Amino acid sequence: MKYMRIKDLREDSDLSQKKIAEILNIKQTTYSGYEIGRRQISVEALHKLADYYGTSVDYLLYRTDVKEPYPESKKLKLLMELE
Repeated sequence: MKYMRIKDLREDSDLSQKKIAEILNIKQTTYSGYEIGRRQISVEALHKLADYYGTSVDYLLYRTDVKEPYPESKKLKLLMELE
C-alpha cells in the first residue's frame, strides 16, 4: 500500500523526507519506503504523523476523507493524566 497522504501532507508543509524521518526518529530511506509502499508503516509512526499534521490515523490510511482529528477520548485523557 502506498501512503500518498503522508507524502501529500509532507509536501504541502514544504518538508523534506529527511525532516519527517528525524521527527519519527528513523532513517530517511525508511520513511521513503513508507511513501512508495515498500515498507509497512508502524502504528507508532502513524500516531506521530497524525499528531504532527493535526489529523487522524484514519485519514492517513484513507479510512475517511475528513482531515480534522477526532475529539480526544475522555478515557485516554484520564489514562495520560495518571502517567
